[in-house]
Amino acid sequence: MNARDKSYEELTAAAMRDPAEASAYLEAVIELDDPAALLVALRQIAKAYGMAEVARRAELGEKTLFRALSKSGNPTLTTVHKVLHAVGLRLSVTPI
Repeated sequence: MNARDKSYEELTAAAMRDPAEASAYLEAVIELDDPAALLVALRQIAKAYGMAEVARRAELGEKTLFRALSKSGNPTLTTVHKVLHAVGLRLSVTPI
């Protein structure tokens, strides 16, 4: 990985640790109506906080978290809620 890629990843991770940025990112991804993209976004946010730390805060096993947020993952609503709560976010519903 070159310095530019590392710098980009560091900036992205820092942004994902800001609840306002992470929230806006998730809202934009939800607008895509693509479950796979939502999984990627949740995974990126969890990685920004550290997967082990998110698993601990969410009271999930690390393997469970990795599996739920993997490309082939299909997390339950409970798992999504726990992950969001672990990073200082929550689900919300708004009119279309």
